[in-house]
Amino acid sequence: MEVTISSIHFKADVKLEDFIREKTAKLGKLFDGVIGCDVVLRLDSASNNENKIAEIRVMIPGNDLFAKKQSKSFEEAVDNAVDALRRQVRRHKEKLRGL
Repeated sequence: MEVTISSIHFKADVKLEDFIREKTAKLGKLFDGVIGCDVVLRLDSASNNENKIAEIRVMIPGNDLFAKKQSKSFEEAVDNAVDALRRQVRRHKEKLRGL
């Protein structure tokens, strides 16, 4: 599974990129049809603490799954987005099985 990471208006460090790859790899293990993931990290210009945004798009045959989460840290935002995508992948698998 190919993971593309884009950070807008800042440079993501290697530790953060490894964390993202580790989390998104779990989605590939959950469903064999996952082609790849696009991850976009951006800083919101809001003055509050929760200004880190993670957008993850999971490409699967037929359509794409998408989650966007905002949090105090990029790790927390990515973790929340992956949890949301995990639920979407399970729902998609059930739909394919006809349950």
